[in-house]
Amino acid sequence: YWAAILFTFALGTAAGDLAAEGLQLGYAYSALMFGAMIGAVTIAYYLFHLNAVLAFWVAYILTRPFGASCGDLLSQPVANGGLGLGTVLTSAIFLLTILGLVAYLTATDRRLVERA
Repeated sequence: YWAAILFTFALGTAAGDLAAEGLQLGYAYSALMFGAMIGAVTIAYYLFHLNAVLAFWVAYILTRPFGASCGDLLSQPVANGGLGLGTVLTSAIFLLTILGLVAYLTATDRRLVERA
């Protein structure tokens, strides 16, 4: 399991760097591209009944370059194609977003499995 996790991290990081810097798409277009790919996996799963295990792993791999591209877009200087917010503010934004989502999901208590 952990070997697969390490492999997906390496693959995801390489894909994000390739798209943003190697193909010169920039951070914004890279984030949009990987976000659209995650959306395509979601559509394929729900509408076309893509295998759940395959959908999970493809989406899992794509979250790494998506997150890295979003983080780079926010943190990198404007001269490098970013928004220039810096790493501290970008980390704070991500932390607050995650905490907000966890709080929302906890408050709404939506479950797929019914309680006994």
